[in-house]
Amino acid sequence: MNRLYEKELFREYVFKGKILRLRLDQVELENGSKARREVVEHDGAVAVLPFDADGYVHLVTQYRKPIDRSLQEVPAGRLEVGEDPIACAKRELREETGLHGGEVIPIGYIYTTPGFCDEKIYLFVAFDLRPGENHPDPDEFLNVERLPWEAFIERCAQGQITDAKTLALALRARAKVEAYFSDKKSG
Repeated sequence: MNRLYEKELFREYVFKGKILRLRLDQVELENGSKARREVVEHDGAVAVLPFDADGYVHLVTQYRKPIDRSLQEVPAGRLEVGEDPIACAKRELREETGLHGGEVIPIGYIYTTPGFCDEKIYLFVAFDLRPGENHPDPDEFLNVERLPWEAFIERCAQGQITDAKTLALALRARAKVEAYFSDKKSG
């Protein structure tokens, strides 16, 4: 049986920026041969599937330079070094959508692209949020859309939403969302 492990022999940083670092690793494979790995280090992020008090999902659309197009996605943002993920989730919700209050529930995490990057995104679902004024970062331009849960799921299923963290949240949060609305109807 394979050990499924690579021993790091050497690490060299070739770039250190504001949001990521790029390193080249020399590794020894389990068969004894050597290989080179290009690794992007990232401080991590949060993503939140937000519901207002009326049960509507709020999504943001923003331009993403790496793919040269706009994407519709859940509110999300980068963790500051040492920042608590729940605090970051609440901050990003307020900044991007103006939504605040309510209950923010952690539902795990995902690795976005582990073939070359260590980015870990903490996932949250938030209920009963109240509206407020958004305050995006100075270099952040986005549009906010409010839509029913069923329309959100349909967009995900039909390929209209292609952002990985948003799709992961749609899947991961589904049971919790359906239970929440079932309890709300019966209560």
